[in-house]
Amino acid sequence: MMKKHILLLGIAAILFTSCKDKSATAESQTTTEETAERPKAPKAEGSPRILFIGNSHTEFFVSAPILFGEICKANNQPMNIDQLVTMGVSIDKIYDDHKKEAEQNFAKVDKDGNYYDYVVIQESTPVAGGEPDKYKANVEMIVEKIHKNSPDAAIYIYEGMSPAPFTDSDYKELYAIMRNNAGEVAKATKNAGLLRVGDAVNDAYNGKNSYNYLVANKDNLRYGENTLHLLNDGGYMQGALLFATIFNKKPIMPKELTLSTGTGDNDGMKKQEVTKAISNPKALEEIAFSNR
Repeated sequence: MMKKHILLLGIAAILFTSCKDKSATAESQTTTEETAERPKAPKAEGSPRILFIGNSHTEFFVSAPILFGEICKANNQPMNIDQLVTMGVSIDKIYDDHKKEAEQNFAKVDKDGNYYDYVVIQESTPVAGGEPDKYKANVEMIVEKIHKNSPDAAIYIYEGMSPAPFTDSDYKELYAIMRNNAGEVAKATKNAGLLRVGDAVNDAYNGKNSYNYLVANKDNLRYGENTLHLLNDGGYMQGALLFATIFNKKPIMPKELTLSTGTGDNDGMKKQEVTKAISNPKALEEIAFSNR
């Protein structure tokens, strides 16, 4: 269950806008190569393992862990998937909410010396955009715990999206801030790179590869009254992006994926045909691959 009725993220965009650092504007944009190198995963004995740490941008209308798992299966890529996800909170609160489970997992060991081979870390929008020092401190805290028994894990910092609608006058500035702050955190973190979700979403909004985000005059990438979450098109692109980012190759996308049935409180996720649930799969796959 998505539990949309208890989601407390309506103030995220307001908090972000009120506390954003005006010094991090559009001129702060740099290329991915300038912000962070591609992390190198340890050589795994057996199936590798990935950990997702995040909130509703990791799992809400669609689930990044579920989609990634299905894409890996379609590509004959074994992958064990763990997640620490709590809606509407920052990394430190996610850890507090899952402390017992997290400490148990962080204490586990593999023969190859790394329990986790990949870790995706997604910070809350207000912190990722408006509190860069806390953003760095939260990532440093959780990575230090992960490194106890996964010292060589490849860390991917989730580059958040602009919290404003694409048509809003603040969209570009907030996109640049989110991009810059994620890049700075990645550069400050051992063996880390960017999962460029914000860049991919921005490319899709701008019509790259002839993608049109408007369907029946409605945004088909994201939805939300105050906090915008990825819909099926956005989730499909994010899943392809994560696979392409980690393995540096285009994924074979499944004909069916677990996607959202709608945006109402009674909607959920179920297996659906990609050709019926996704407006332009090929364009989204190309956008994803170009942002790996």
